[in-house]
Amino acid sequence: MRRAGSGEPGAGDSLRAPGAVLLISCYELGHQPLGTAWPAAFLERAGFAPDQLDLAVEPLDPERVGRARLVALSVPMHTALRLGLDAARRIRAINPDCVLVCFGLYAHLNRAYLRTQGIDAVLAGESEAALVALAERLEAGTWQRDTEAPAGPMMERLTFPAPSRASLPTLGRYAALERNGRRVPAAAVEASRGCLSLCRHCPIPPVYGGRFFVVPVEVVLADVRQVVGAGARHITFADADFLNGPGHALRVARALHTEFPDVTFDFTAKIEHLLRDRALLPELAALGGVFVVSAVESLSDRVLAILDKGHDRADVETALGLVTAAGIALRPTFVPFTPWTTLTDYRELLEFVAARDLLDAVDPVQYGLRLLIPPGSLLLERPELAPHLRGLDDVALGWRWEHPDPRMQALQRDVGAATRAGAAAGTDPLETFDRVWELARAAAQAPRGRPTTWTVPRPRHPRLTEPWFC
Repeated sequence: MRRAGSGEPGAGDSLRAPGAVLLISCYELGHQPLGTAWPAAFLERAGFAPDQLDLAVEPLDPERVGRARLVALSVPMHTALRLGLDAARRIRAINPDCVLVCFGLYAHLNRAYLRTQGIDAVLAGESEAALVALAERLEAGTWQRDTEAPAGPMMERLTFPAPSRASLPTLGRYAALERNGRRVPAAAVEASRGCLSLCRHCPIPPVYGGRFFVVPVEVVLADVRQVVGAGARHITFADADFLNGPGHALRVARALHTEFPDVTFDFTAKIEHLLRDRALLPELAALGGVFVVSAVESLSDRVLAILDKGHDRADVETALGLVTAAGIALRPTFVPFTPWTTLTDYRELLEFVAARDLLDAVDPVQYGLRLLIPPGSLLLERPELAPHLRGLDDVALGWRWEHPDPRMQALQRDVGAATRAGAAAGTDPLETFDRVWELARAAAQAPRGRPTTWTVPRPRHPRLTEPWFC
């Protein structure tokens, strides 16, 4: 067998043969992965016949890995990259001559380290055309492993085909919508990519630099038709912020409802955008919007200012009222452990969740999340961070930091363990919340007692069955 990338022609091993290109998704929040479905469509349009494998629901198949000449790992988030690095080591052991590519947000942020781990090329941004070009160079024998340098983010405006989902596992193996005591199949689609915002802790700004790209409405609807035909009755708009382009978002939602009036949807939007576009919320609800995820992150105005979130605690209260009044549930997400979060801040966050009847709107894993600071993070530009940094840990894929209050260090460890155990056991969120509340109370050496009384029976907010958000 010839060495891949040597530039030598090889008989019988065409890169356009079925399975010669293998796209691997490592983790995508419990959804059938767009991270491989998009590049598969671009490659198919160029005449290749890629295979797709999703490690979230499938084992790494040695036979499929062994016949691939080009293997591309989709790593859009921290969890995905950790899984991807383990997969890369196994892929190299199975097929040492394949060309191994990583693409996605966290691939770019950790590109220097990835090159030390046997990754041949790193792609990010609007990278599908670059992946096709790499495949064409490999096919032509002009690609050279030793001279390939990590590429910067691609910001070319692409002409989108509909994502290719045929070779992916069925929707029944992925997250579902849980609402009113029922579960219905769900699928993720994208109406836009990138993000206009520059929140300092987010992995998107170092790659996209405040840019975003809309997917044409007809392409979004073509993908919706695919997943509805496969059984989906709920759509997650997987955009970083659905309201980056509110006019486009409304056109997409109207088109979805016109063609599939019984299909519901959820979306993600910043608190500041929910305030700005408050007039759209009732119509989004009427069109089938059942919940919105918003990265609240913290209720401390100091922490929010350091993160450049664009909102404060009062804005969170206002947005919650607006969304609820429109008939949409708000599902806030948090990064409760940062170097600047006090123990009082943390306990106030728990009180807020209980007092606003959000116990089923917040996945308990959120209570234990610790700020991630990947290489290249815009947060590194903030002087408030410097005293807390303890060096870059390539293996951990980020900067180490230490909280000035040892109680917060210990609390994060204990809460993280408790929420992970609760998620694994399927524990009622209220029971896990009580455990977290008690851990925080004990850390503060406060008197025993439960938080502000919540409604009984408590409201059951609509949710997806996959609890992870990082």
